[in-house]
Amino acid sequence: MKRALIVKLGAIGDVVMTVPSVHLLHQQGYAIDWICGGAVAGLLRCYSWINVIQADDAAVLHGSPMQRIRALSSVWRTLAPVRYDLVATLYYDERWRVFTLPVRSAKRIHLSKTDRARRILPTRPHAGEFARILLDWPDTCREDSVQPLPPDRLPPSPLPASTSRRTGMVPAGASNMVRQQTLRRWPADRYAAIARTLLQRGDEVVLMGGPTDAWVREHFGDLLQHPCLTDMIGKTTLPELISLASTCSLVLSHDTGPLHLAGLSSTKLLALFGPTDPGSFLPRRPGVRVLWGGEGLACRPCYDGRDFAPCESNGCMQSIGTETVLAEMDAMLSPLQVLTGATE
Repeated sequence: MKRALIVKLGAIGDVVMTVPSVHLLHQQGYAIDWICGGAVAGLLRCYSWINVIQADDAAVLHGSPMQRIRALSSVWRTLAPVRYDLVATLYYDERWRVFTLPVRSAKRIHLSKTDRARRILPTRPHAGEFARILLDWPDTCREDSVQPLPPDRLPPSPLPASTSRRTGMVPAGASNMVRQQTLRRWPADRYAAIARTLLQRGDEVVLMGGPTDAWVREHFGDLLQHPCLTDMIGKTTLPELISLASTCSLVLSHDTGPLHLAGLSSTKLLALFGPTDPGSFLPRRPGVRVLWGGEGLACRPCYDGRDFAPCESNGCMQSIGTETVLAEMDAMLSPLQVLTGATE
């Protein structure tokens, strides 16, 4: 069997968008080894066909010289006995190739700013671009988009299925080990306003997010005591978050890692975008809709793949009103939508 080594340590959204293309490679007869960071290792282990090689990415990024050497040496010892048919380092930054320095391989590919065949082209769906690059697809007209690939083994949801309408919310996020990307966020107080309206209607609300999102609780105040609001922020693993999303009627999120995790579930998903282009990052599957704020702003989108404009107003996200979001949620969950299957 042919063998491929993938180097993609994070972040959550990047990894989720890479998985479908790697699976296509696996279907071509490749055994898959994947070097990843600790934040996404648990998620990748939910794919039975991926052999996870976990790296201490925190040490590599932020550690002392000795800590970096130890972290790299651990990976090198694992890779040294193996000969690969393909090594794919899915980064532009050449420094990430250090993980594969001692690796024997018949073919190596990496992202390139100058070679169109190895460059993620602007505004195109990243999942499809990773597939084009990994599988050497011709850059010609094609209709089929690359859809998110759910894991083939997941833990049960930490919450049971609900008998009423349940909405999941991701009111924080938009950060990773490298940098904060707060311009992606929709204001937390607007999530709280949506939650208050839903609870007054008799719906359930579940708050989702990671351990670093605890700060957002202060925006929900007394709502945290409501019997129909469940705070799951920092209380789930990434695989459990997918299972939890599947118990919801709808998940509301801006462009952040849990958005992509919810995209791996079966639930309806309403995504709020502003400085990033939804054409690049929105999960391409049925049941997903987007509100892209800032229509008419000459600066939208301002994300260049690494950085945002030095914006202080965050006008694109601020322009998305709570009434607009509620109306879109109601439209997505209306009986007509359910009966006709109209999801786009």
